[in-house]
Amino acid sequence: MTRQTLSMGIGEVFQELILDVLKQGYMMKKGHKRKNWTERWFVLRPNSLSYYACEDLVEKKGDIILDPTCCVESLPDKEGKKCMFIIKCTDKSFEISASDIKKKQEWLQAIQTCLQLLRLGLPSPHREARLRRRELRQRQQTEEDDLAERMKHLQAANENKQRQLEGMRKDRYRLDLKREKMVRQQMEEQVAQKSSELEQYLLRVRELEDMYRRLEEALEDEKQAKQDEEAMHKLQASLLEEEQQRALLQTEAEKQELVAEQRLKERELQAAMLQLEKLERERLGALEQYQEVSMKLERAANKTKTWKDKVAKHEGLVRLIQPGHKGPQRITNWGPASFTDVELELRKKSWQERKNQGPLAQ
Repeated sequence: MTRQTLSMGIGEVFQELILDVLKQGYMMKKGHKRKNWTERWFVLRPNSLSYYACEDLVEKKGDIILDPTCCVESLPDKEGKKCMFIIKCTDKSFEISASDIKKKQEWLQAIQTCLQLLRLGLPSPHREARLRRRELRQRQQTEEDDLAERMKHLQAANENKQRQLEGMRKDRYRLDLKREKMVRQQMEEQVAQKSSELEQYLLRVRELEDMYRRLEEALEDEKQAKQDEEAMHKLQASLLEEEQQRALLQTEAEKQELVAEQRLKERELQAAMLQLEKLERERLGALEQYQEVSMKLERAANKTKTWKDKVAKHEGLVRLIQPGHKGPQRITNWGPASFTDVELELRKKSWQERKNQGPLAQ
């Protein structure tokens, strides 16, 4: 087996299992308007039959949507075309000519299988196999989680018993200790038994997984052998071999470019994540500085308030400079606008009272 044959086989397996391509190949198709026959590359999927200008799948010419109402029938030879069949849909019918009888039978059988699955509402065989494997893995994971949860409950019960032993009264300590030792031994035996059962179960699960893996490998080997046999028949035509080699080389180059692009995007994403973490740390530092400044401003405001109270007590010596009243200013010996009108009235009253008290005292 050559490297090229292996690459072609891997490509066909990828298209069949991952892209759900059931069959593909060249056939002749009759046009709807000009009624001429043109060679197209057909690709059959579970719910559609697409046709392209050539096998590189670049220029797509159309789709034949398959549904339960469609049907496929064989046609007799006419207009110089052989190995003909027709696909009847709701709004259109498509006449197609295969290269030989074998290819015609293969296409008819493949399309009829797709239509039968659509009528029964069943998925494609490869998708159904993937779902079964996924359900089996989920079931095994659930059983392992249940066993782990049981072990946790047993360990929690054992720890609870040990805590109860520590809180018992001193006069019954020895008797209760003997009983709890017996219970502990039983629990340890149960735990050991459960552990052995768990190990046996896990060993059985691993054996089943290994058997399942070997069965899958045998199935893949069988499919690979069939595909290699088909590939060897196709390699007899030298022109087709050269075109397939060029297509494979182009696909490999595109794949390498995609891998390089993906790695570049991953590196850019990591750099962006690092920058985001740096910005987050800077934001936290700025927030801490803001809180410190707020606390300093609050302390400064408290000090200013205390200072204002002290100044208010000694207003004869020092007076805070505040916005003055917009009315006419009072000129006193302390200067203009040293007192408000209310304060000046209070000072007049106190001065008058002291003046009146002077003659009474004499």
